[in-house]
Amino acid sequence: MSEAKNFSEQLLVSELKNHNEKAFRTLFDLYYQDIYGYSISLLKSKDFAEENVQEVFLKVWLHRENLNLEQSFKSYLFTIARNQAFNFLNKAANEVLLKEEIFYKSQKSHEQGDYSIREADCKKLKKQAIRQLPPKRKLIFKMSRKQGKSYEEISQELGISVNTVKSQMSKALESLRLFFKAHDGIL
Repeated sequence: MSEAKNFSEQLLVSELKNHNEKAFRTLFDLYYQDIYGYSISLLKSKDFAEENVQEVFLKVWLHRENLNLEQSFKSYLFTIARNQAFNFLNKAANEVLLKEEIFYKSQKSHEQGDYSIREADCKKLKKQAIRQLPPKRKLIFKMSRKQGKSYEEISQELGISVNTVKSQMSKALESLRLFFKAHDGIL
């Protein structure tokens, strides 16, 4: 940077420190394109780059009293632009991760909810199917499936043949299969 330009930049920055809006506007006009181009290279979006430039100059205006006259104003602007762009990208990445996590959790709970509803429907249908069995067949089915008794144990306990137990269980299972087939649309 030439001495004259460096001196005029220092003069403008000095005026800016003293709340001179015209000096601010001159610096804005002088560096807008450079900061905008740099912001686009980092953010890959014209809208975000424009927003970044606005934020850079807003920060400059808000902290104008703290400006260092010895430091290159242009370098200061580029540093702010870079830091803000990186902060923006960091935040955007975290928001994407957050959105994915929320989506994943809501999807998972939705699927689990569907599963528990289907499971509850199945249990309800199974109870209905068992209730509609004839009393003796229902008793044999419950002894076998709910109490875990063998056909021989059921036969001895009820005083009937093992073949009768097998036959009643076969008929009970066929009734349940037909009942579920008839109610397939519910599941």
